[in-house]
Amino acid sequence: MVAPNTLLERAEPEPIAGDSVVEVRNVCRRFGAKLALDDVSLSLPAGTVLGLVGENGAGKTTLIKHILGLLKAQVGTVRVFGLDPVAQPVRVLSGIGYLSEEPDLPGWMRVRDLLRYVAAFYPSWDHAYAEQLRQEFALDPMAKVKHLSKGQKARAGLLAALAYRPQLLVLDEPSSGLDPIVRRDILGAIIRTIADEGRTVLFSSHLLAEVERVSDRVAMIRAGRILFCDSLDKVKQTHARLTFRFDSPRESPPVLAGALTWDGAGHDWTAVYAGSPGDLPTQTQQWDARLVEQSGLSLDEIFLARTSSKTATANASEEDEA
Repeated sequence: MVAPNTLLERAEPEPIAGDSVVEVRNVCRRFGAKLALDDVSLSLPAGTVLGLVGENGAGKTTLIKHILGLLKAQVGTVRVFGLDPVAQPVRVLSGIGYLSEEPDLPGWMRVRDLLRYVAAFYPSWDHAYAEQLRQEFALDPMAKVKHLSKGQKARAGLLAALAYRPQLLVLDEPSSGLDPIVRRDILGAIIRTIADEGRTVLFSSHLLAEVERVSDRVAMIRAGRILFCDSLDKVKQTHARLTFRFDSPRESPPVLAGALTWDGAGHDWTAVYAGSPGDLPTQTQQWDARLVEQSGLSLDEIFLARTSSKTATANASEEDEA
């Protein structure tokens, strides 16, 4: 839920312009000496779920704040529904539902009053849908927000973000620190929103299994740079685990463009590889080795390989120097 006090008037959501709900182009952002976003570009097509993954401090929340118009790009452009979220916050925010890791809800309100309060800011608020979600989430309408558990607060925040049926749902680490049952409820609501209504979701999380479960597209950010942004199927098709058996034992792995990590010793070496499988014969034809195993990777395995890819770079440099 975007805090209602940021909405100065009641406004109908702006129609989506073109095929993309969000367009980020060449955005850079510094906080002092720290480069938080480094030439970031991504596109979020309408009706899809984009999972945004990265280590803590990689730039996920900073990017989301630019999309919400809470930060202005120092370089580059951000467009949501074809509009600048900083210049036209009312028109943009009226079409966004937002839920963060720590929902900022007024603790003195009862659940019933919270929903009435939020509904007043959104002409598209669906009271029947809100009541349906309240019952599904087992939220007592008379309970005060400050007395809710962390999981119940997350459910209340998601209810408030969904009930006005926003065109874009932005979730920033929504299930961090929650128990599996609450995470299941949140993910179930997201899946139902997409399946039933074809809405658009930007979903940031460090829980890679959850991202893999609900996302159509995945963007990985590291040290403020987007490593890739593509369909989940394509990401998984272009990453593989490859095991090579060499005729003679090796003390270090060979040079292989696209190798993110290497593991092994002697005759057998295994690489996590990113690239087109068709490029392998050209790269490896000079080796006295054969490919003995090739297997796919989960998103979690791809993430771990990408975040430790300095190992592969170091190994390749050592081989070049040799």
